[in-house]
Amino acid sequence: MKSLFDFIVKPVNKRYDNEIKIGDKSLITNTNTEDFKAVSNTAEVVSIPSAYSTTIKKGDIIIIHHNVFRSFFDIRGKRKDSRSKFIDDLYFCSPDQIYLYKSDNNWKAFQDRCFIKPLLDNNDLTLDKERKLIGILKYGNSSLEAVKIVPGDLVGYTPYGEFEFIINDERLYCMKSNDIVIKYERKGDEEEYNPSWAKSS
Repeated sequence: MKSLFDFIVKPVNKRYDNEIKIGDKSLITNTNTEDFKAVSNTAEVVSIPSAYSTTIKKGDIIIIHHNVFRSFFDIRGKRKDSRSKFIDDLYFCSPDQIYLYKSDNNWKAFQDRCFIKPLLDNNDLTLDKERKLIGILKYGNSSLEAVKIVPGDLVGYTPYGEFEFIINDERLYCMKSNDIVIKYERKGDEEEYNPSWAKSS
């Protein structure tokens, strides 16, 4: 079973990631079906496209766009699956809906995507906890490596292009390579910012 151009994927655990464990109890954090923040974005690859080769393999874990698993209510109030639904718990996922994949137990950015770790704002004159439009490259790609920007570098990025993800209990911003506009020299006092709610209980 293969698609010509799309990956076929299934959710890891469940379609919605809206439950946390507190001790021996489970807490539902969101009951709104259409809220994208509650939709799981972690999937397992069931099959890869047959039309081209890819670095992603069958069985790999990938981070995808929330709309793949998302459901919604139509104008009559009837619950509908996304257009990505295939059969049972299988879904089509196009390459531009994949941001990150795990290979040999290491996360790697897919195609032109990259991930930035935000920094703590230690300016006493602001109430912001996070520095704006600057962070440390966590997962890069070949196009950034070509201009000598590698993981660990301090970079600046354009506004409104970043999307928030939680990866390994770290809050990261996903964006495209073109959103990275400058590389800074590190001073050595940069402190990564990871809010407490990003960590699993």
